[in-house]
Amino acid sequence: MPNSHPDATPSTIPDTAPDIAALDALTADFFGAFDNRGGKPADVARVRRLMLPKGVVVVTRPEFTVLSVDEFVGPREKLLSEGRLVEFSERETTARTEVVGDLATRFLEYRKSGLLDGAPYEGGGTKTIQYVRTPDGWRISAFAWFDEA
Repeated sequence: MPNSHPDATPSTIPDTAPDIAALDALTADFFGAFDNRGGKPADVARVRRLMLPKGVVVVTRPEFTVLSVDEFVGPREKLLSEGRLVEFSERETTARTEVVGDLATRFLEYRKSGLLDGAPYEGGGTKTIQYVRTPDGWRISAFAWFDEA
């Protein structure tokens, strides 16, 4: 049974539906931060509000890299605002989320597309996002991804 503890009986399974809905919205907000379709500016700085200030970003391939939130955001702000990558969007294609108390994990597959330096740009991969419930609601504490080869 997804989104439940394997040892839970039906009467003790917590209702995670409100949390899943909040995490769905947070994840959509995260992906939306990179969208610059139709000439609208991407709001990559939004990632700083969605993540914990000392959150961790990991790319496993093509080259293993560990980044701070600012190290992740800076280059993407530049790429999406200076006209090199336009009509860009990224979206989930599948997702599985598990919530246990104030912790949650999401495994997802995604697709991305746009025009990079005037040429069609497409790809996809897999991400995992770690969330924590804070006094201000759910925030991303870390995420990692790899792009398809």
